[in-house]
Amino acid sequence: MKKIFSFSLLISGLVLISMSSCKKLIDDAYANPNAKVRVPIETLLPGLIGNMIGSSSAQGSGYGTANDALYVGRYIQYWATNVTGNQFDQMGGATGVSDLLGNVWAMHYYGQGENLNKMILWGKEEKKWDYVGAGYALRAWGWLTLTNMHGEVIMKEAFRPEQLVFKYDDQEFVYDSLRVICRLALEYLNMDGDSVSQANLNKGDAYLNKGDREKWKKFVYAVLARSYNQLSNKSSYKPDSVIHYCNLAMQTNADNVTATFANTGITGTSNFFGPFRANVGALRQTEWVTNLMNGLNPMFAGVVDPRIHYYLRDNPNGTYKGIKPNRGASGLPTGDQPRNFWGGLFSATTATLDTGARYIFKNGAPFPVITASEIQFMKAEAYYRKGDRTSALNAYRQGISLSLDLLTTDYNASVPAALQMTPATKAAFLGNTKVVPSSGDSLRMTHIMLQKYLALFGYGAIETWTDMRRFHYTDFEESGDRQVFVDFIPPSGVDLFTNNNQKWVYRARPRYNSEYLYNIAELQRLGGLDLDYHTKEQWFSQK
Repeated sequence: MKKIFSFSLLISGLVLISMSSCKKLIDDAYANPNAKVRVPIETLLPGLIGNMIGSSSAQGSGYGTANDALYVGRYIQYWATNVTGNQFDQMGGATGVSDLLGNVWAMHYYGQGENLNKMILWGKEEKKWDYVGAGYALRAWGWLTLTNMHGEVIMKEAFRPEQLVFKYDDQEFVYDSLRVICRLALEYLNMDGDSVSQANLNKGDAYLNKGDREKWKKFVYAVLARSYNQLSNKSSYKPDSVIHYCNLAMQTNADNVTATFANTGITGTSNFFGPFRANVGALRQTEWVTNLMNGLNPMFAGVVDPRIHYYLRDNPNGTYKGIKPNRGASGLPTGDQPRNFWGGLFSATTATLDTGARYIFKNGAPFPVITASEIQFMKAEAYYRKGDRTSALNAYRQGISLSLDLLTTDYNASVPAALQMTPATKAAFLGNTKVVPSSGDSLRMTHIMLQKYLALFGYGAIETWTDMRRFHYTDFEESGDRQVFVDFIPPSGVDLFTNNNQKWVYRARPRYNSEYLYNIAELQRLGGLDLDYHTKEQWFSQK
């Protein structure tokens, strides 16, 4: 019996050795997809940056700001669809099992999520302080973007894989906390030595800031400036803080934080708004934004904005007209119907080439994240609220100037030579007192907000929506004689989505395929199960 037992042990040992050897061969050939894997942090950063605009992967194609901008852009009347009956043209929110307007949520918690945590953790272990600082910068920007989309979000309990349900935090806490993260970002971005290297940072940062830590720091200061500027309705509003951080943020277009694309003919390397990715085929410019630029808005009556040839599209009659939300062609004769953003006819929703596309609607066009122009408009607003109208006017003029220069530097492609801006065109526009008043005493808040709206057209949808909500879409100036957003008319009556209960939209609900499948108790506490939850005003815009 003893011999048999010994022989059995021997056989068992041989089997174990054989299995171990076999397992090693299998593991070498086929990595366990569920095993924890450490990768170079240089390979993590490109995906984190890609998620800022519009990701492209099997796990989630379209996470980021650009996908949600397709719908937010309808709330602020950048564009509307070329057919009637669209709930987002009616200021509706996502309904049922839809994940629409959940792409910033997915970007922040999943697309960046634990990948960003690992980059920061491993960056600290490897003493790559520049990667750590960039990671904290992305995390702070993500929190601000996320909370301005959704209001209350999960912050304290975020990124805890052992939990199945999570508590939401109020927006004031998120604002305070993201500023702490900004300061952490700056602390690490200011560190030298060890494994800090612009060349090495550029390996992961080739399509955003090219490894330039100074640009990353200016990005962080811009996030801080936004966070103070967006609280203009609060008694605690601090214009001096806005101005301070604006002065530390980007000052020229060379400082802009802009996502770029390799444009190699595959989805992941192409601009989200270009014809290759085919996401804006049904969108057409609205009447309101067109009238701001063709001289029909009373604020800039008779003034044709030279940016119109870059941003918008003419019609077969050679004029510029737009459509009303939820009205499709709205009775416009065929000759007056604007072309699509790729240069095709009003009725066309696809394009095979981007030779007719302009601005951010080309396959390889750069996509701004935060620009020096926006910084100047924030500074102009802060000076205006302080009562320093001369400084406000200077910043306002500079904001327009930078917006014009950005187009001539980066977006002349496919704009006919006769329509391209020249120094003389720019000078004439800035010299028109309907656009730039001759003195600070004549500057109005509506000047600042309308020109900021135009400067951010297309790429700045979420920030512009934040501005419009701060002014509750139709608030009047302090003088009481005009809307801040002159002639802006949100949907009403039958054009307003039925679930809104005659209220305008102020937030996106949390993403369905996470929160509405398991976090029901928290959603119920917030009112997230109400059909009109998307109309609940956020803390940042409340007075």
